[in-house]
Amino acid sequence: MIAAAVLVIGVVPHAQLRSRVVVLGTGTPNPDPDRFGPSVAIVVDDASYLVDFGVGVVRRAAAAERSGIKALNVVNLKTAFATHLHSDHTLGLADLILTPWILERETPLAVYGPRGLRAMANHLVSAYSADLAVRTTGGEPAHKYDARVVSVHEIAAPGIVFRDERVTVTAFAVKHGAWPQAFGYRFKTPDRTIVISGDTGPDARIEEQCQRCDVLVHEVYSEAGFAKRPKEWQAYHSRYHT
Repeated sequence: MIAAAVLVIGVVPHAQLRSRVVVLGTGTPNPDPDRFGPSVAIVVDDASYLVDFGVGVVRRAAAAERSGIKALNVVNLKTAFATHLHSDHTLGLADLILTPWILERETPLAVYGPRGLRAMANHLVSAYSADLAVRTTGGEPAHKYDARVVSVHEIAAPGIVFRDERVTVTAFAVKHGAWPQAFGYRFKTPDRTIVISGDTGPDARIEEQCQRCDVLVHEVYSEAGFAKRPKEWQAYHSRYHT
């Protein structure tokens, strides 16, 4: 995904859509300057829901807003889902927690994902405790809520993990390396069923979730890049990616 572009996926003209998929980043751990970290936004009406939050997620959302997707205004980044806790999928978490709060998001970030996500978020908040204290009590205009900037919901088992008036989100297990939990997500919206695979190889569970779905966003690796990798990395990619 090149830095200057925001990819919007739909199957009818945008004016008729309530639901859209906005690809904010498709990067890997490789520091490719043309690709931001992995993140996909499901946009329904004026609300947005993020899946993963790699490097640059908040600025990519700002670029999407500048392109006309108002639901991705920074203060609308309120709900996010982690597929797994690899660093390339989570390095933007501190940015996602703090930047919208600084800019007056009115509620804590609600984030859903595997076990270990709460510890990650708590450590990040602790790491920025001095920043939070100064911004809360150091003379800046008062924020609309206190320093409880994130609310973590760890997923115990696959199933419905989130529901509001716009979406129902189902987490399903996928296999990815040695992670004890890794998830894909199925979003049921008023006019679309959208499936995000997460990082994984071919898996019958994804087929099950994609029955009659409208959009599947599935990870793949490049054959050209794969051919240049050492044998041990080729074995890993072959087993745990697509």
